[in-house]
Amino acid sequence: MNDKDALIQPDRGQDAITIRLADKDGFDDFLKSLSAGQRSAIAGQKFDGDGNTHAIVPNGDGWFAAGGVADRQSLSSWCLARLAETLPAGTYRLEGTEPGAAMFGWIVAQYRFDRYRSKDDEPGPRILLTTDAKGIAAVTAEAEATMLVRDLVNTPAEDMGPERLEGEAEVLARAFKADLRVTKGDMLEREFPMVHMVGRAAARSHAPRMIELEWGDPKNPRLAIVGKGVCFDSGGLDIKGASGMLLMKKDMGGAAHALALARLVMESALPVRLHLLVPAVENAVSGNSFRPGDVLKSRKGISVEIGNTDAEGRLILADALARAGEDDPDFTIDFATLTGAARVALGPDLPAMFARTDETASALLSAGEAADDPCWRLPLHDAYREWLKSDIADMGNAHANSFAGSTVAALFLDKFVAEGADWAHFDTFAWRPAAKPGRPKGGEALGLRAAWRMLQARYG
Repeated sequence: MNDKDALIQPDRGQDAITIRLADKDGFDDFLKSLSAGQRSAIAGQKFDGDGNTHAIVPNGDGWFAAGGVADRQSLSSWCLARLAETLPAGTYRLEGTEPGAAMFGWIVAQYRFDRYRSKDDEPGPRILLTTDAKGIAAVTAEAEATMLVRDLVNTPAEDMGPERLEGEAEVLARAFKADLRVTKGDMLEREFPMVHMVGRAAARSHAPRMIELEWGDPKNPRLAIVGKGVCFDSGGLDIKGASGMLLMKKDMGGAAHALALARLVMESALPVRLHLLVPAVENAVSGNSFRPGDVLKSRKGISVEIGNTDAEGRLILADALARAGEDDPDFTIDFATLTGAARVALGPDLPAMFARTDETASALLSAGEAADDPCWRLPLHDAYREWLKSDIADMGNAHANSFAGSTVAALFLDKFVAEGADWAHFDTFAWRPAAKPGRPKGGEALGLRAAWRMLQARYG
């Protein structure tokens, strides 16, 4: 968006409607600063300073907005989001404080996915002013990356197949003068055999492919970002039930995160040599679907017996991680909507994070807390590796018991990451099942800002 249309703009003294913040602890003092008529207006709207509430307060010939926040002295990313969703269109200024981290929530709260809706009249933008003009670009970049994830995940599979993910990578390559390589057809079968096998049952228009983008000075540390791009997951021959398939357009959520993170890296000119890898497939059902009991060869040379065709995401990620490791990256990070077990353990809000080193895990956890994008570390517990043993192949893709599903999936991936390499894995939901302020129901970036802040601290 251009400066004129930006939802956060520099405060140059322009006319603006005032927002006065209040919290529970200071609510009595807030009331004392008001006139009797204003207090009556507050009472009539049942405003008590609670977070995510507001009131419209008359003020002479005009009005101001009273906004409730959890802590007026420490604004979070989401504390102004409800105001950004509900206030009338206009330009606003906080009284006596700067929005800081809340600028992010102000922007993404005004996100709408309306591609398939008749164009109803939408309220105009709510613009927030800040004296921190230098901070606008950074927060806008994070917000736009988040909204990119939402857009990609919300788009139905018919319009978000492997070729569309390739198109998104092409947009990035053109914008940032990056090199793009797409492997498909016979070459895909030779170079990335598990990506080919998982995706070969799909219609030709949704044919599988490996998408690779490289950018940056080769002399800089090499950063590999990998994203699972299963554009729709029927479960294959181990087919899902109807309810299980309903949200499977979001199974490319890992790819959406990877594309958005790569955009942040390039947009900020982070001093790295970026290698983005997106294995893009549709796990469909047809006469040439891969089968339970099949043994697949992998790029790394490890043979994999298929115990469950619905554990396909780890197969395509394995080939991508093997490819990433061939160039000896300084750090590899992947995103995937990989297991229901992670959601059972942590619910929809917290992505499960796995890392080989405590230092990397601590950096991601700290970055997530600072960015209001928390994640939770789960273990790469060596004792569970035996659950991936196979009687006829080097390993299986699924274990027979119902224990520790997200850990076992991560241990499968670990087998394909270069030995001794620094690697982190996000098992993210990429979806919000119920709306919260600034976070509508639907596709969501979970773990994106945590990873981005960690990368900035590491390389910036």
